[in-house]
Amino acid sequence: MDQTFRPLLDALKQIGIDPRAVDAAAEEAQRSGRSVRAVLINDNVVTEDQLTTAAAAAFGINTVDLVSFTPDPAALKRIPLPVVLRHRVIGLSMSDGELVVGVTDPGDVVALDDVRAATGMTVRPAVVARSEVRRIIERLQREASDLGEMVDQEDDQSAMAAQATSADDAPIVRYVNNLIEQAVMNRASDLHLEPTEDDMRVRYRIDGVLHEVDVVPRGVMAALTSRIKIMSGVDITEKRVPQNGRITALIRDRPVDLRTATLPTVWGEKIVLRVLDTGGIDLDMNKLGFTQHNLDRFAASFTKPHGMVLVTGPTGSGKSTTLYATLGRISKPEVNVITVEDPVEYRLRGVNQVQVNAKAGLTFAAVLPAILRSDPDVVLIGEIRDAATAQIAVEASLTGHLVLSTLHTNDAPGAVTRLTEMGIEPFLVGSSLDCVLAQRLARRLCDWCKEAYKPTEAELVGARWPFEDLAAPEVLYAPKGCRNCANTGYRGRIAVHEVMPISPEIESLTIRRASANEIREVALYQGMYDLRADGLAKAAGGLTSVREVSRVAI
Repeated sequence: MDQTFRPLLDALKQIGIDPRAVDAAAEEAQRSGRSVRAVLINDNVVTEDQLTTAAAAAFGINTVDLVSFTPDPAALKRIPLPVVLRHRVIGLSMSDGELVVGVTDPGDVVALDDVRAATGMTVRPAVVARSEVRRIIERLQREASDLGEMVDQEDDQSAMAAQATSADDAPIVRYVNNLIEQAVMNRASDLHLEPTEDDMRVRYRIDGVLHEVDVVPRGVMAALTSRIKIMSGVDITEKRVPQNGRITALIRDRPVDLRTATLPTVWGEKIVLRVLDTGGIDLDMNKLGFTQHNLDRFAASFTKPHGMVLVTGPTGSGKSTTLYATLGRISKPEVNVITVEDPVEYRLRGVNQVQVNAKAGLTFAAVLPAILRSDPDVVLIGEIRDAATAQIAVEASLTGHLVLSTLHTNDAPGAVTRLTEMGIEPFLVGSSLDCVLAQRLARRLCDWCKEAYKPTEAELVGARWPFEDLAAPEVLYAPKGCRNCANTGYRGRIAVHEVMPISPEIESLTIRRASANEIREVALYQGMYDLRADGLAKAAGGLTSVREVSRVAI
């Protein structure tokens, strides 16, 4: 028997496996020439989980549960497929020149040496279950086969076009389906397909950061683009103007919606798929990261029977999620809630949702008067984009309706001046607007590996710590990286807020056309915590890092 298995056998005995059964399995392996692992599993001496735990303990390394942990796509691609097939190893995560490799036999030093030579990276092994490795390797083989078939057919554009329109198991169909499935399983918010001079780059945005996962040969780019456009229900022959569509995909027996946006570039059409996975978000307002101070101020506005509440921030800052969570608080059988959105991102039970259709003339400005004639109590406008929409929203709030909407401004005070710049009379803005919520999304520190440290005074001063409102912390936390967060140090995101109720003083400043800076000074004096202060408070609570707050809040 190979003596490299002796530490494993000893570890099995230490975790409570019958020593006599372990020794008998070792003798059977030596007598029959079968591997010790095969005898242990096939003769039901141990379970696969017990074998994995013992192997990790024998060599003093971690285990990774591939049922709950999804490998980083870039790490999977890093190890060449021949090396993966030869040694049954997979890339799990990588960071700062280190590659975490999933192995079933941590004593196989040849495998680790081959991975190190093939990738040029420092290799750190982690023990994974053999059946899960087999499942992932089979998927990698299918992907390689699909891409290989597409490359082989590059010169036959008619065949590629036929594949794009096919509903069967053609390589291009399987490849696109797999891209979407992996995006959802990796918690990606967006899937980018970007044409370049030589090829097409595929990237996922995970926790606000883009990760490259694949490169598609330019010869199959047209078929790939056509396939996605067909699934999205947009015109595949139109390549000169941007188009928007929607895909509903079945991912592991549950429906997931994706919003498609095409954009003509000099090298071809760029496609972005926004993942609208209602199963991946929590619309409980208490779980959106509000401090109690901010939640109380915000709730005081949307629980009123009328007025206008705005949520501001850049694209991808969680505005829609916050508004949907707000509707979850408001929507009751006795309340008529109507929304007008472009597009409808999440379908909500008990809410009347209207999809904007510009081609049919159903714009925000055109549909809002009809909505107001439908006896609403609450109206949600997906976005105030122009003066006409803004005017109707203001009038609706002044005639007994609660109006919720979004606006693109850098902060809460800027929303007031933005409305006046759009042509709305200042006295109307002051009397209709009830509250503005500005927000950003910061990456949440991984709870398994974040490291505590004592901050220096220089660091706090450099971070512009609000000492007058928030005591200097004795401990802060920094990202480290582990198997649970793909070695990034972060897992998930948390919202950073700035809540500005419209007080009589701010209303007076609005009517006088005061600047956003003047409004900000009064709001801060009246108890508003700006984005940076709220983010630093969450850093003090160990939810995120000071560096991450500085990244998202000026």
